[in-house]
Amino acid sequence: MKKTVLVTGASAGIGKATAIYLAQNGYKVYGAARRTDKLAELKEHGVIPITLDVISDSSIVACTDRILEESGSIDILVNSAGLGSYGALEDVPMNEARNQLEINLFAAARLIQLALPEMRKNKFGKIVNISSIGGKIGLPMGSWYHASKFAIEGLSDSLRNEVRQFGIDVIVIEPGGIKSEMKDLGAVDLMRVSGNTVYKELASGLAKVYGEMEKSDSDPIEIAKLILSGIEAKNPKTRYIGGKMARPMLFMRKILSDKLFDKMLMRSMK
Repeated sequence: MKKTVLVTGASAGIGKATAIYLAQNGYKVYGAARRTDKLAELKEHGVIPITLDVISDSSIVACTDRILEESGSIDILVNSAGLGSYGALEDVPMNEARNQLEINLFAAARLIQLALPEMRKNKFGKIVNISSIGGKIGLPMGSWYHASKFAIEGLSDSLRNEVRQFGIDVIVIEPGGIKSEMKDLGAVDLMRVSGNTVYKELASGLAKVYGEMEKSDSDPIEIAKLILSGIEAKNPKTRYIGGKMARPMLFMRKILSDKLFDKMLMRSMK
């Protein structure tokens, strides 16, 4: 019997690539997103589109209820929905900060809560949380984004040791530079929030760096393949790393002191 997968954030980027790739590899995949108009093409690849607004609890419940009713369980949950909102901490309105955490952290946790009962009952489950190398490294102008990704790392570590007794694996994916609309939107957002404040020089430099980096970012299919490796492994790794500059950046973060890493980081933004 095909395993049932729920992939959130399936309208673009990593979520879209993952939904299609898993469907092509024999899984029954529900591709969820708020922008339902962008889900239509997923049908061509055997993905079942489903509406999900991750900042609405009623939408989260309706989404999971429908899948449980139609398929009996969510065997594999891929929490890929995410937002990259940027700006200096001093400049970011608190309602925008809360929205960032709601999408990147609390929605993932709520979906996990709703998927776990059937996973426990079946003594099988794979929970895949899309983090980032930004869950280990904090760039300036990204305080709330990085806070959300550092948090998903900690949540995953705690959860892993809670649910392993039920045959459930928790897998963290840490992408580096990946082609997605998030980076474009993030650069625009950065200039909106801090482009005319005392942080404008730093904001402009970082926006330029994002533009240059994007030209050589990795294709999202690279991360989709990592996810397939993780969910098909009998004993999966706790973390999978992929995408442009992911391994070098995490290696440098590990071996350098905080101050030396800061110097290296800031030098690259000039």
